[in-house]
Amino acid sequence: MSHSDLINALQTHGMRMIDPRVGQESRRGGAGPSDHKAVTLGETTVMVPVHTAPSFDSPFLAEAPDATGLARLTRDGVEVGEIRFPTRAKFYRLKTADGIPYSHIATLHSRDVLATTVLQTCIRYESRKKTCQFCSIGQSLAAGRTIAHKTPEQLAEVAKAAVELDGVTHMILTTGTPAGKDRGARVLAESARAIKAAVDLPLQGQCEPPEDDVWHQTMFDAGIDTLGMHLEAVTPEVRERIMPGKASVPLEKYFSSFEAAVKVFGRGQVSTYILAGLGDTREAILEMGQRLCDIGVYPFVVPFVPISGTPLESHPAPSTAFMASILRPLGQMIVAAGIRSAEMKAGCGKCGACSALSTYEKLRVPA
Repeated sequence: MSHSDLINALQTHGMRMIDPRVGQESRRGGAGPSDHKAVTLGETTVMVPVHTAPSFDSPFLAEAPDATGLARLTRDGVEVGEIRFPTRAKFYRLKTADGIPYSHIATLHSRDVLATTVLQTCIRYESRKKTCQFCSIGQSLAAGRTIAHKTPEQLAEVAKAAVELDGVTHMILTTGTPAGKDRGARVLAESARAIKAAVDLPLQGQCEPPEDDVWHQTMFDAGIDTLGMHLEAVTPEVRERIMPGKASVPLEKYFSSFEAAVKVFGRGQVSTYILAGLGDTREAILEMGQRLCDIGVYPFVVPFVPISGTPLESHPAPSTAFMASILRPLGQMIVAAGIRSAEMKAGCGKCGACSALSTYEKLRVPA
């Protein structure tokens, strides 16, 4: 099994563990990559589901690491590789002056990426008739693992510490969607200004398309280096079924906003998240991927992971073969478009830990 195919298989099947305590803490439910464990295979760190229904029956088993930190990874009892577990972030030991743990302000993803949900509330999440069926943004807040609004000062303080203590190389600022027409762009810009004043750290902002395209320039001028506006699903019927509130923003609005954003941030510095396995066909995802590549938007396709506590917690994960049938040709499209993830300044696409896509891109890169 190739490196790319192994990562793809791990992310679709999940993984069982002899010792769940090793490595970074894994969270059940909540915003961001949840129910996962960060695992390093060779030079690649990926997020692998460990608390989902498919992972409980996974053929993959991670043995306890030895004295050097290496652990055997087996599939149906046969060794398929060795893995390491990134260690717990050092900045997690600290608290703000008013006593809030740094881990409530931002979290470490993969091994060198800092991420935060600036606003832990969302107009889409307030009604089960509107909420995205895969979303668990409110769980972290309800469980007391975070705070509703991270101030610019708090984010700057934690970002500086994460760079100095843990070697963080870029940061992701996402947000629940507020009621204003800026769709979260305002709070992202305020946060970015404070962070960039404290530490030189590449930033990605993530929000719904603002009603006025002038917000793209505002975010860029504030210090946001790359922008993510996430489609999640690509066909109207799946969008309306899976995320009825967000589907009220038509695909045409996304594309006009994508085109405006590329003019500001540049080709390959605007991206979108697409969750494969929610009902969109392979052909629909690849057609959308080509359309995005043509205008310079990076299509970050990841396997859907059923998060505990959401309406889709029992929804099946996509098959390994289905994901490979998308990621292989998509990786070729991305390289042909000249928007490889390695050239992205910051963000989910650059991190790549939630999908095998970046490794499939490399299959087309000359040695």
